[in-house]
Amino acid sequence: MKPVPAPVPTSVIDNPWQQLRQFTAARIALGRSGVSLPTQPQLAFQLAHARARDAVHLALDVPQLLQELESAGLTQAGEALVLESAAADRLQYLQRPDLGRRLSDASRGRLKAFPDEAMAHGFDLAVVVADGLSALAVAQQAVPLLRALQPHLSAAQWSLAPLVIVRQGRVAVGDEIGQLLGARALLLLIGERPGLSSPDSLGAYLSWMPRVGLTDASRNCISNIRPMGLSCEEAAIKVHYLISEMQRRQLSGVLLKDESSADSGLPGKTARGNFLLAGPS
Repeated sequence: MKPVPAPVPTSVIDNPWQQLRQFTAARIALGRSGVSLPTQPQLAFQLAHARARDAVHLALDVPQLLQELESAGLTQAGEALVLESAAADRLQYLQRPDLGRRLSDASRGRLKAFPDEAMAHGFDLAVVVADGLSALAVAQQAVPLLRALQPHLSAAQWSLAPLVIVRQGRVAVGDEIGQLLGARALLLLIGERPGLSSPDSLGAYLSWMPRVGLTDASRNCISNIRPMGLSCEEAAIKVHYLISEMQRRQLSGVLLKDESSADSGLPGKTARGNFLLAGPS
């Protein structure tokens, strides 16, 4: 008589690193069921993947964004400029990154027709909002970040170009816009490529004397702006610091380091310096 094989265990076997999950959103210590993932982590992964895909394909609701900007007192009715990149639609935008980096002919013409008297002396700062690869991030984080940044901009008394919103835009499209507006500094807010734990991450790119042809070496980037990452209040402090240093030193990119303390000035926060710049203890 053949022996009866032992039943294969079906219960989830916990991973010994389980306690480390409290410190990270990364998918670690998920355990296993046999040789496979347990059902719950597998379903959570599929949900996160679906959210990331939705964030990439979701269209930016520009009228809603304009309404929120006006309600927050960040723009006046009809003041913001809504432009398009050279990408005709979302599919072309995803397949042709180069088209998202420049304006359409019609949008370029609108900026060139901007009143000359308003551009006679240029602007200290141009702010551009582009949907990027996550319109969700723009819809959720752009207005709170600009609201947190507004007091800093008002105190600095910089001349501001009209706010520009770009559909189907990538980072480099801001350089062309800043150049056409005659802006000395550029702040571009854009939805970042979604991760499986961060479909709502906003990026802020800053450059001095924006112009077509700038490379990433000429830009400063603040990324992961979202509730579970860098808060809008902390990001606003960093953005203001970098713009101030750009204006003072007339440079940006790899030549400009963030030596600010993101926590300075926030209630309940203690100053935290940049450990890379700290001297020996």
